[in-house]
Amino acid sequence: MATRPPVPPFVRATAIQKVRLAEDAWNSRDPEKVSLAYTLDSRWRNRSEFTNGRAEIVAFLTRKWSKELDYRLIKELWALTKTALPCVLHTSGMMTQGIGIARTETRIGVR
Repeated sequence: MATRPPVPPFVRATAIQKVRLAEDAWNSRDPEKVSLAYTLDSRWRNRSEFTNGRAEIVAFLTRKWSKELDYRLIKELWALTKTALPCVLHTSGMMTQGIGIARTETRIGVR
């Protein structure tokens, strides 16, 4: 699996860059592009829905964005460790609005 810079260990500047790249990918609303930022065995939870792996991520995001036509994500770095980037997420759309917390752990070389 190819790694995409910036990669751990993170310093504040590279962590912010990684968060902004993720935010830009999400706001592209391209499920395939977003899924590539996650490992093949990624596990997500969204309310009561559990998603496992990239194929399910693509299906989930396709369903989500077919309903949320004006979806927008703002992602802010909340804390910093060498491999984890806890973030505060602000989402908005015509029908939804929310705030959440996500913890993304970067695992180099994991497929």
